[in-house]
Amino acid sequence: MIKFIAAAALALSFTAPAFADEMMKCDDATMKMMHDEMDKMGGSMSKQTDAMKKGMEMAKDEMGKASDAMKMNNMDECSKHLGMAKTDMMMK
Repeated sequence: MIKFIAAAALALSFTAPAFADEMMKCDDATMKMMHDEMDKMGGSMSKQTDAMKKGMEMAKDEMGKASDAMKMNNMDECSKHLGMAKTDMMMK
């Protein structure tokens, strides 16, 4: 039983940092960085696949939700939507 608990604790020590990387800081600088990335990626829409276009649309929607959450001072919700927007932008 102790070996199981030790193994579980060890596994959690590796997953916690990975989860922390997914949470993005909700501030003006991060919002600007994300918008700049979206503009750069969306610049050549003719070369994008359908999946990439859909990912960008989903990312824009998530950025809108993040912006709304930021305005309501709900930083956890904003961070969640920023992370989802980043993931959506990576769709290929």
